Amino acid sequence: MKKYLTLFICFLICYSPLHSQKKNLDHNVYDTWENIGQSYISPSGNIIFYTVNKQEGDNKLEVKDKENNLILQLERSSQAKLFDNEKYFVSLIKPFHEAVKKEKQKPKKDRKTLRDSLYIYNLDTKEHFIFSNISSYKTALYDDHLIAFTTEHDEDADSTENRKKTDELKTLHIVDLNSMDSVQIENVDDYAWSFHEKHLVYTVKTHPKDSVKKHINGLYLFDKESFSSTKIKSEKADYRSFTFDDKDEKLVFLADTSHKDALLQNYQVYCYTSTMDSASVLITKDYPGVPENWYIQKEGSLYFSESGKKLYLGISPIPEVPDTSLIEDDHAKVDIWHWEDDYIQPYQLVNRKKELEKSFPAVYDFNKESLMPLADEKADQVSFGDSGDGEWALVKSDYGNRIPSQWEYITRQNIGLISVETGDTLHIVDNFNGSAVLSPQANHVVLFDRDDGNWKSYSVKSNELSVLNEGIPTSFVNEDHDMPALPNSYGISAWSEDGQYVAINDKYDVWLFHLDGKKNSLLTQGYGRKNQLIFRYLDVRRKKNIRRKSKTIDLKKSIHLTAFDEISKKNGLYLVASKNKNPKKIFLEPFTYKKINSSKNDNILIYTKESYEESPNLFVYKENTETPLSKINPQQENYTWGTAELVQWTTPKGYAAEGILYKPEDFDPHKKYPVIAYFYERLSQGLYTYHPPAPTPSRLNISYFVSNGYLVFAPDIRYETGYPGQSAEEYVNSGMKNLAKNPWVDEHKMGIQGQSWGGYQVAHLITRTDLYAAAWAGAPVVNMTSAYGGIRWKTGMSRQFQYEQTQSRIGKTLWEGFDLYIENSPLFHFENVNTPVAVMHNDNDGAVPWYQGIEMFTALRRLNKPVWLLNYNNDEHNLMKRQNRKDIQRREAQFFDHFLKGKPAAPWIEKGVPATEKGIDWGF
Repeated sequence: MKKYLTLFICFLICYSPLHSQKKNLDHNVYDTWENIGQSYISPSGNIIFYTVNKQEGDNKLEVKDKENNLILQLERSSQAKLFDNEKYFVSLIKPFHEAVKKEKQKPKKDRKTLRDSLYIYNLDTKEHFIFSNISSYKTALYDDHLIAFTTEHDEDADSTENRKKTDELKTLHIVDLNSMDSVQIENVDDYAWSFHEKHLVYTVKTHPKDSVKKHINGLYLFDKESFSSTKIKSEKADYRSFTFDDKDEKLVFLADTSHKDALLQNYQVYCYTSTMDSASVLITKDYPGVPENWYIQKEGSLYFSESGKKLYLGISPIPEVPDTSLIEDDHAKVDIWHWEDDYIQPYQLVNRKKELEKSFPAVYDFNKESLMPLADEKADQVSFGDSGDGEWALVKSDYGNRIPSQWEYITRQNIGLISVETGDTLHIVDNFNGSAVLSPQANHVVLFDRDDGNWKSYSVKSNELSVLNEGIPTSFVNEDHDMPALPNSYGISAWSEDGQYVAINDKYDVWLFHLDGKKNSLLTQGYGRKNQLIFRYLDVRRKKNIRRKSKTIDLKKSIHLTAFDEISKKNGLYLVASKNKNPKKIFLEPFTYKKINSSKNDNILIYTKESYEESPNLFVYKENTETPLSKINPQQENYTWGTAELVQWTTPKGYAAEGILYKPEDFDPHKKYPVIAYFYERLSQGLYTYHPPAPTPSRLNISYFVSNGYLVFAPDIRYETGYPGQSAEEYVNSGMKNLAKNPWVDEHKMGIQGQSWGGYQVAHLITRTDLYAAAWAGAPVVNMTSAYGGIRWKTGMSRQFQYEQTQSRIGKTLWEGFDLYIENSPLFHFENVNTPVAVMHNDNDGAVPWYQGIEMFTALRRLNKPVWLLNYNNDEHNLMKRQNRKDIQRREAQFFDHFLKGKPAAPWIEKGVPATEKGIDWGF
């Protein structure tokens, strides 16, 4: 007995210090916290690789077999790729993070460009090869054993003068990975593989001052069989958009031979086949069919149809060129806003470059040797079937309906079809509010009509429009929609491979509708709605296609579905193994699953799996067995973490409400804890989401606060049109009061934090209650009357639609609902504020004009209320610069620690930071 007592005492002595060694998270842990980056499983499922990325620092790549045996470990990997034959693995290797950082700290004239290396590994022989000074590498879509890459000149061996001379000239290397034979070509500017690795096209462009090598300029074609190159165009030009047909028999490209300083470029389409001595001009701006004063648009898509009989290209009006004789100081710079413009000037200015580069599709028929435009400036949205060989293309036009987009959520469109053979058109519907999609075979158009909430199908053959869901009592519009605008659908899942059906989602289930409207069935047998499981089709099949392909579903095989349990918030996978049977559960667990991929036969899956308590790791799943492949963030064991649980309550108006409550790992029900509410709209679906300790763009750093002894509460909010502020009160305040009934909640130390729409709600709540001891509002709208007429500067759009139709949920114009705008604007009620509040609003905010934050600050300052405003110079709506993200974490922690924990106020809180000390003293 004495022996056991001694052992027990020793255990207590050993255990106690170990247990007490757990630390609270601090602001120094961020950089090393890891996440799973790139992940891949080979067609056979035998090889898996993934990267482990630090938030800031060097990553690590691991290549493993399906039994979790390590094959290869590689530091600083980027753009990793496994050849389809599973014999060769290639990856770029980035320079050391610290080395790059040190170079950036040097004067600009002394900096060296640190370039990537290329790592090639033979999985059969275990040999590896490394090439340095890499600028890029490429393999064919259907790769086998060839790789091409370009290297830069070595700066260490060149003088500054020589570096400037050669900075755009690269050496192209083409390597046969089977034999490691290679060829090198100097002065290469650009290059591209054909789809099947038969050919590589590349351009040679010498420096203008190098007259000796001038004769080598031009376009070359490398042949896989002969392992040699042929010059197919001798002229020096700007070459781009290299495109091969599916059989690697035809090559087309754009070339402009005009002087590089020409104000107007003149691109032409060239074509080359093996029967030709050199590439020849196929289409010019003067080709029959190109409209007068139009030309070949260099930014337009250039691609073949599947048969190779058609070529699609972009054309556009020739733009006006500036008068270079004008002296800048002699003319005005002015934007003229006109009330009848389709789009307001800020929107036009934001999209100016895009508009100048906009192309309109045209089709060239090789058999007829004819070109036909398919769009113009009035009907400019054109889409094609998957093969590009179908006769019909879908045409949508919002011409004449653009002005109302300033205040409406949508732009109504005219929908029709155009024949790529004859140019004939078919009319489908005008003034349409909804979405329209061409079927992969280009024989049907499937439409969702937002006005009546129905799915419809238009048959080209019968020229008839039918309602797909007619007679079905199930709703196909968003059942949880709570904005003034009409609700959207749940979308299309996929198209059947035989081209006869479309799979469409309701809230819970997936339906199959025959495109002719003849019949329908429930792919998921109504099992989702019955069990409140949200099913969505998961296409895990491996597909490699030359053109962009529609998402398809093979109804003859087992079908994978993701599943979300609306009640428990669990996630998982199900399988529809046979027709007319309920989906079969693979797993449904208290985790979140991401990055789901499959082997060729779908019998081996990989995915990341996470919860609030468990860092996302990569797993392999086969034969009903799950095996972990990675184990990231082991250091989490050294820090106090926390738990996440679903809480439910009833609001004052009797609504059922729910939210997530995060508790510290060492939660003690006999202690009292401060609590911070963080909210936006609905967050409870993220119950099993991991929150790494990271400098966030402006959201609450949940894991940090929980680790440091706070409760964090994330309530869902549902809204009543016209009363967004009251809706926030209904759910947030009642949720916090419900929590305060627990003896372990300090009802006098409760805070709130929100960003953007959440920031608005924070600003509103503190005008209606003194419940909160501290508040933090990021990028808030506080004056809906001025914000209503404001601009979202990043997009150039007017903000009016937000208030009338979407998130701000007023549902009326300013003049129709003046009282509602006043009631929901915190600015007009700031005299009621007794809560200390910090505001973050940045001067480059492209979503919410930062004068909203200024209005909040100046009003509260005038009313002698405690308020602070943080403006991160030239940063955006959500912080983009990592140093600013780190800064705000410290300030937010200091702010809540002071007001909710009674810690001494940091200098920036107590007395601010004068402009004269900016960049010298940060007030920490």
